[in-house]
Formats: sequence, C-alpha cells, structure tokens
Amino acid sequence: MWLRRLAQIVAAVVIMDAILFLLAGRWNWSGAWILTFLYLIFLWVALGWATRNAPELLQERSRMAPNVKGWDKIILTLYAIALVGVLVVAALDAGRFRWTVMPATLQVLGVLGIIPCGVWLFWVMRTNAYLSRFARIQVDRGQQVVTTGPYQYVRHPMYASMMPLVVCVALILGSWLALVPSGIVVILLIIRTGLEDRMLQDELPGYHAYAQRVRYRLLPGVW
Repeated sequence: MWLRRLAQIVAAVVIMDAILFLLAGRWNWSGAWILTFLYLIFLWVALGWATRNAPELLQERSRMAPNVKGWDKIILTLYAIALVGVLVVAALDAGRFRWTVMPATLQVLGVLGIIPCGVWLFWVMRTNAYLSRFARIQVDRGQQVVTTGPYQYVRHPMYASMMPLVVCVALILGSWLALVPSGIVVILLIIRTGLEDRMLQDELPGYHAYAQRVRYRLLPGVW
C-alpha cells in the first residue's frame, strides 16, 4: 500500500514538473522549485494520513462511480484543462519568454497564502469521509450530512480553499498571465458549488436543514 501511494506521489510531482520545466526550457526557476516542494509536502502528508486512517476515502476518490452527474463530468473536464493551463501559461510566461514580470513580494505572498489553504484543505479531508472527487450522492457508502469542522462555517469548504490556492499557484510561479486560467478555475468551482449544493439539497436527507443553519456556501457574509 505504501509503495503504491509513494508511486502516486512521485507520478503527480513528475507530471507537474515535466510540464513546468520542459516548457520553461530551464531548471533555474525558483518559483517552480518552491511549488514542487510545497506540493510534495502536501501530497506526502495527505496521502500518508489517508492511507492509515481513511483508506475508504482514497478508494472513493480514485474511482468513477456510475451515478456521477452529467454536468459534473463536463465541469471536471474543463477544470482539468484550465488547471493544466495554469502550469503551461506560467511555464511559457515566467519560465521561458518572460512576457510579464511579477514583483517578488507577490510571489512571497503566494507562498504565504498557499500554506493556510493547504492546511484548511487537509482539515476538510480529515473531517469529511465522503469527500468524493465527483458530484454524486454516495448511497453505496451511506452518505450523511457533515456538520463539524470547517463545515460549521461554510457548506463547501473544500472549494473555498481551492479557489485562493490556485491563484496562489500563479503567484508563486511569478506569472501574471497564469492568473487568467486561474480565474477560469475559480469560475468553474463557483459554478460547481451552486450545482452541487442544489443536488445535495434535493437528494441528500438532512442537507436542507443543515443549509438553513449554515447559510453560506463559500464565503461567510457573501455567498
């Protein structure tokens, strides 16, 4: 099990770095190395914890269930393209051609911002045993409404952490242009939040009452 998880970590980092460094055409790119280090640490902690404490969660997140919503398949496809787009655009901009120049202070801000996003995301994973990659009601796993941890504050805390996180990635890599696909990712996550919330209110027992108590989907006081 550990060897398989280690292979997954290595594969994820290698794929990301292949996109970044090969397109950049150079190895002396500090932003890419910092992102690699932070990503490696997060994967090591998250997968290590889940392997020991929540193997059923890993299984859920690694398979395609038959009752995934059609709209979610479309959103996830666009999401994956936009996410890769962040890396590709940053590699061509900040890595190779340097079309734009971002102040180092903003790159530092990206590092300082991505760390709490990662911690929050890990908290979400520890709290929600039904944290699927796909929008579906997990009848096969006896899904119940989660109301503890970060779910006390917003109904979709995972998306609330992923949106600033992807912006921080563009900042760390030092690319103004990469903020464009980052913005597309944010928009897609907002759309997915609305559709998923509607699905949960319609199909998951107890969620409507929970939504009456926790009013905000992503940002307290806003939405």
